[in-house]
Amino acid sequence: MTADDLRETSAELAGRALELPELARAGTVAAYVSVGSEPGTLALLDTLRARGVRVLLPVLLPDNDLDWGRYEGEDSLARIRHGGRMDLFEPAGERLGPDAVTAADAVLLPGLAVDTRGMRLGRGGGSYDRVLARLERAGARPALVVLLYDTEVVEHVPEEPHDRPVHAVVTPSGVRRFGPET
Repeated sequence: MTADDLRETSAELAGRALELPELARAGTVAAYVSVGSEPGTLALLDTLRARGVRVLLPVLLPDNDLDWGRYEGEDSLARIRHGGRMDLFEPAGERLGPDAVTAADAVLLPGLAVDTRGMRLGRGGGSYDRVLARLERAGARPALVVLLYDTEVVEHVPEEPHDRPVHAVVTPSGVRRFGPET
């Protein structure tokens, strides 16, 4: 994809995501800053923040768990390199602790793919598996939404016993919901 394609796709994705009732009524959204070729999230983060939504962004800890900080605009992000991995954009301000995510009304999850059952394939570090387990232990029931390109919604992804399905996937062409309400 060219830089123009990425910008256009990011705008389409943000527009689709912002139409979700789960995001329209959310007071707090846990999200992430896209990196590399992931669908862009900054337009979405900025619009949520402009709506008065408290946006939490992850901070990768040495053990691959996630702490959280508040998104205060693109200027509040620090580019952090974690070992030999890719650079991540993390909030530079106060750390709120790993449990801060349990206050989210919606959690936007990164992924490589989602299948027709709503199972998400991550990057393999287990960070978001820990987030989902933390939410479950806390009895928190936020909307779980993955942002992907259309070609990343596939028939089947491998799953482990600890994996949990997401509620929806948003792509530039639309929203697909999973679960009993679909």
